[in-house]
Parts: sequence; C-alpha cells; structure tokens
Amino acid sequence: MVEKVLLDADIREPLFQYLETYYGKVRFLEEKVTGKARADVVMVLPDKVCGIEIKSDADSYARLAAQVKNYDRYYDENYLVVGSTHAHHAAEHVPEYWGIISVELIKGTVDFYRIREAAPNPKAKIKSKMSLLWKKEFSHILAENKMPKYAQKSKKFIAEKLIERVPEEILHRQISEELFERDYTIY
Repeated sequence: MVEKVLLDADIREPLFQYLETYYGKVRFLEEKVTGKARADVVMVLPDKVCGIEIKSDADSYARLAAQVKNYDRYYDENYLVVGSTHAHHAAEHVPEYWGIISVELIKGTVDFYRIREAAPNPKAKIKSKMSLLWKKEFSHILAENKMPKYAQKSKKFIAEKLIERVPEEILHRQISEELFERDYTIY
C-alpha cells in the first residue's frame, strides 16, 4: 500500500510534538521574517534559537540556497526537515552544520528520523538574532542588565550597547527568555 504524500500542513503539528518530546522546554514561532526569507518555524530553546525549514514531498529545493544564507545570519542552529522523497539528497543542499530530519508516513502515523544533528552555526550573528526582538523585549533585557532605558534610541543602537556590555552567552539566554514570554495578544 502506497502512503500519501506528506505536505507541509501534514508535517507541522507532528513535528512540534516530536521536538517538544525531544527537547522539553520549547516554543515555536511560525512564518517568521528572516532577512529576505521567511523561516517556516523558529524553535526557541532556553539557550538558543533554531531555524527550521520544511521541504515536504511536494516541495523543491529551488529557493533553498537563498533561504540557507538568510537562516545562517539569524539562528544559532538550523534544521532542514524533509519528506522521505528528499531524504537521500538533503545533505547535498545544506551546509554540514545544518541538522537534517526526515519525515514519512508509516502505517498512518507521521514518523521522524534524525539523519544528522545540527551543530553550532558558525555564521550566526548575535546582532541579527537580536533584530527578532520587539522594542518592549529590549527594554526587559536592558533592565535585567541594569542599563539605561535608551527610550528614544533605535533597536539597532540598543543591540550594539547590549553587545558591548553583556557577555554573549548571557544575551543568548535572555533573548530566549524574551521569546518564550512573547505575548502576541498585546499587539
């Protein structure tokens, strides 16, 4: 019996359940603008933020090179989640530090297999990652680090000041905390 072709919509919810089981504390932000691309999923973990690009069985690799370039600026780690039709060639399309997860339908159940774990992204830029934050979230981080409010300053200015004065490993944790607490109902 031939299983049906998995589409992006068939993959997302089971993927979220799989990643929650694997990582524990996690938050997902969907369709996040990432430079000139749109990340399918941003996975927030306590100490890092990961980009996830989904290529279902119905997708092609046509835009992936440009997506990889954008993801690499913003996220601490990146994953390519591929339908089983792409699994054998996925590694040819992403750098070796990208993780790869294969997804297929087995006896009516969506199943995941880690082809490769993600490694730290050597091209990630903390300043780009900080651009994902809202101004209110910057205010919380400034207060937590006992820094001035910089009320009339840009996000770019504030990011530069934080990078100058706060160790990067602390900023990674604080960025994750803010993204975990993000409340979309206030806007």
